[in-house]
Amino acid sequence: MARPFLAPLWILALVLLSCMAAAADDGDVLLLVKSAFVDDPQGVLAGWNASAGASGFCSWAGVACDEAGLRVVGLNLSGAGLAGTVPRAVARLDALEAIDLSSNELTGPVSAALGGLANLQVLLLYSNQLTGQIPASLGALSALQVLRLGDNPGLSGAIPDALGKLGNLTVLGLASCNLTGPIPASLGRLGALTALNLQQNALSGPIPRGLAGLASLQVLSLAGNQLTGAIPPVLGRLAGLQNLNLGNNSLVGAIPPGLGALGELQYLNLMNNRLSGRVPRTLAALSHVRTIDLSGNMLSGALPAELGRLPELTVLVLSDNQLTGSVPGDLCGGDEAESSSLEHLMLSTNNFTGEIPEGLSRCRALTQLDLANNSLFGGIPAALGKLGNLTDLLLNNNSLSGELPRELFNLTELQTLALYHNELSGRLSDAIGRLVNLEVLYLYENLFAGEIPESIGDCASLQLIDFFGNRFNGSIPTSMGNLSQLIFLDFRQNELSGVIPSELGECQQLEIIDLADNALSGPIPETFGKLHFLEQFMLYNNSLSGAIPDGMFECRNITRVNIAHNRLSGSLLPLCGTARLLSFDATNNSFDGGIPAQLGRSSSLQRVRLGSNMLSGPIPPSLGGIAALTLLDVSSNALTGGIPATLAQCTQLSLIVLSHNRLSGAVPDWLGSLPQLGELSLSNNEFAGAIPVQLSNCSKLLKLSLDNNQINGTVPPELGRLVSLNVLNLAHNQLSGLIPTAVAKLSSLYELNLSQNYLSGPIPPDIGKLQELQSLLDLSCNNLSGHIPASLGSLSKLEDLNLSHNALVGAVPSQLAGMSSLVQLDLSSNQLEGKLGTEFGRWPQAAFSDNAGLCGSPLRGCGSRNSHSALHAATIALVSAAVTLLIVLLTIMLALMAVRRRARGGEVNCTAFSSSSSGSANRQLVVKGSARREFRWEAIMEATANLSDQFAIGNARVQLLTVECHIISAECAYSLKATERSDVYSMGIVLMELVTGLLPTDKTFGGDMDMVRWVQSRMDAPLPAREQVFDPALKPLAPREESSMTEVLEVALRCTREAPGERPTARQVSDLLLHVSLDYYRACEKR
Repeated sequence: MARPFLAPLWILALVLLSCMAAAADDGDVLLLVKSAFVDDPQGVLAGWNASAGASGFCSWAGVACDEAGLRVVGLNLSGAGLAGTVPRAVARLDALEAIDLSSNELTGPVSAALGGLANLQVLLLYSNQLTGQIPASLGALSALQVLRLGDNPGLSGAIPDALGKLGNLTVLGLASCNLTGPIPASLGRLGALTALNLQQNALSGPIPRGLAGLASLQVLSLAGNQLTGAIPPVLGRLAGLQNLNLGNNSLVGAIPPGLGALGELQYLNLMNNRLSGRVPRTLAALSHVRTIDLSGNMLSGALPAELGRLPELTVLVLSDNQLTGSVPGDLCGGDEAESSSLEHLMLSTNNFTGEIPEGLSRCRALTQLDLANNSLFGGIPAALGKLGNLTDLLLNNNSLSGELPRELFNLTELQTLALYHNELSGRLSDAIGRLVNLEVLYLYENLFAGEIPESIGDCASLQLIDFFGNRFNGSIPTSMGNLSQLIFLDFRQNELSGVIPSELGECQQLEIIDLADNALSGPIPETFGKLHFLEQFMLYNNSLSGAIPDGMFECRNITRVNIAHNRLSGSLLPLCGTARLLSFDATNNSFDGGIPAQLGRSSSLQRVRLGSNMLSGPIPPSLGGIAALTLLDVSSNALTGGIPATLAQCTQLSLIVLSHNRLSGAVPDWLGSLPQLGELSLSNNEFAGAIPVQLSNCSKLLKLSLDNNQINGTVPPELGRLVSLNVLNLAHNQLSGLIPTAVAKLSSLYELNLSQNYLSGPIPPDIGKLQELQSLLDLSCNNLSGHIPASLGSLSKLEDLNLSHNALVGAVPSQLAGMSSLVQLDLSSNQLEGKLGTEFGRWPQAAFSDNAGLCGSPLRGCGSRNSHSALHAATIALVSAAVTLLIVLLTIMLALMAVRRRARGGEVNCTAFSSSSSGSANRQLVVKGSARREFRWEAIMEATANLSDQFAIGNARVQLLTVECHIISAECAYSLKATERSDVYSMGIVLMELVTGLLPTDKTFGGDMDMVRWVQSRMDAPLPAREQVFDPALKPLAPREESSMTEVLEVALRCTREAPGERPTARQVSDLLLHVSLDYYRACEKR
């Protein structure tokens, strides 16, 4: 009888022993789990050790055991910062019901072994760095209720169909991974599911209709995928659905009206799809909905006013659609008694028209009203001032007009006021000071005028102010110094005047200040040195003067500087304390000294513009350290030395403009190693040597200007490889040899200028292939010979052709007359012959003059009996007469200006002093009357009867005008030999004396500085230094007078060039001065 009783005891003992053994195994397994983690930054596993005893592990952090304390049923190590992999050993804890390893730094795959945990109800591995695919074995977890693997960007592949077997699953969260493929139809069998979150993946295909069978579903979020097709109307059967988020997909078709049957829906988001059609009025039945976002679709038609009256609706977003009609005035009810819960109304970027309805004032709960980017017109309703809760009002990019209603400034909760790009006008009310919570004030691109009110300084919360493109005038309010939170200030393109208030320097949070395109004057405030957060400093196109404050050297966050077109002076160094510059523009000021070497510290600097200043010294080699440099313009300064070789390191350079300086040395061959170079302008310097053939490697070069230097050698044929070149200007150098036929390969050439060199040989006929030539073809003032190629007539776009002053022979090709676009033609001073056809009559006689053998229209008839020698003598006489007469005319012009400025009668004496070896003054040119005279050719010939053909000098008398002159240029005074080109040197000196009121022996000049160099330096200088060149007795000058005298000095400088071959001929001087005189007298007649 005892044995049957003992059997159950044995069985019980065996079970107990088995449980105790399993418990001991769980402890060992947990230690294996611990070993899988490579980092435990918070030390949560520090207490996990073998010394805890057989069941001591139940007290370990994150471990939960059953009631008997024998088996591990829960493991929660979330948010511990653990690193490593998901431990495979966890699968050996076969009693586990919940695993939470979320919000750690776990990597590697989700272990397939987890599929063996038959009792597992909760598996949370979200917010880690897991990779690989979701194992299909998880579909065997028949007890699983919650599966969340989301926020693991490395999880990829398809969602396993096997997950459809998890019949007890209530929550499936796979959001923010990289899952692909379709949504498995098998998920429609998860009858217990309440939340399905698959958003932010790369899932594709249609939304399965089977999801409509998830009767318990409350949350369906499929947003941020690549889903296509229509929204299944059957989703309207999900009666318990509270959250439907299908936004940011590629869904098409209409919004199913059946969605209006989702009576429990609180959140509806269909944004950023391709939905079309009208907004269903059935949505007005969603009595519990709080948010409706249908933005970013192609919805059309009118906005149903009923939507705004949904009792619990707080957010209505329909922006970025194609809705039309007017904004419903009864959106928030038809009378004041009705209440509306609507807080956010976003209707921007549609096609709404009409006026803003006053009825919106009944939306008393509104905090955000966005009607931007529509076609609304009319004024802003004063009734909007009743929206006392409004924080953001955005009406920008419409056609609103009129003044701002004063009631608008009753919105004291307002934080953002965006009214830009409308047609609003009038003054900005001083009531703006009431908006003490205002942070953003954007009024740009309107028609506001008047002064900016001082009360703006009471808007103490302002951070961003943009008034660009209005008509505000007066001064900048000093009260703006109170805006201690101001970050962004843009007053560009207004009519502001006066000085920049020093109080602005107290806005020490400023990052961007843009006061460009105004009429501001005075200095930059010293207080700007306090703006240590300043990033963008824009003051260009004003009349600011003085030096940059030294304290700005401490503004070390500046990235962009543009102070161009002012009257600033001194050093640029104070703006170079930063190493973060991206662009720097100080063009057209009066800065002097050297280019700061500190610019080279900004390795990200892309554009440097320092042109038209008074900078001197060399180009700093440190600029070669600017790896990002794409544009360098230091033109029109007084820089000396060569181009530093360090610039070869700036391989991103696309534009180099160094023209109008005193740079010298050879043109560097390393310029050919700049692969991005698109423009190279070295004109008007003192460069010498040959053109480097390496320039032909610059395949992107569009403009090459080396004119007005001392470059010699030949034109390299290799330049023909520059097939992108638009402009080639090598004029006024010392180039010799033939024009290479390779020039004809420059198929994109728009302008070609090789004038004033020593080129010889024929004009290559292939130049006629340059079909894009339009602006200019100038080969004048060379030694070219042979015939004019008839192929030039095929240059159908050419507007200006100059082949003058060469030794071209033969007839003028008739094809030139057919060039319909040709406006300017000059073939003068060659050896052309033959009869010109009548079709050449559209050009003036001067275009063909000094070609002894030419005749016909517009020249003399071909039957004329005048011999070549007679013609030559007449030409000399006429040129001599014209030159002498024009000097007299200019003397009269200047005398008349002086008489008018001094407002007194009497004689005006103009002393002309030549630079002859004797150094003595010539006789006076006496003007005995100020009235303009009519000069006839008979009087000219009488006055020039005794002129010397050799020197173009003599005595002349024309009515009341008496002139007695004898002028010989300096280089001919010793040899008593003069030429046509050498004699114009003295003419240039005379012209300089007349305009400057100085003699060559004046104490103004000293050392290496003579009159010619002094005039050149003043002419190269920016205003106001340039004005020093004019005789003070002639001031003040009218603009036309100043322009005329500037043109005279330019002619004088051409007459006094060092090399005689570079000077114009007497005929050319005559033409230039005649042009100046006639322009001046025409201007006088108009007055």
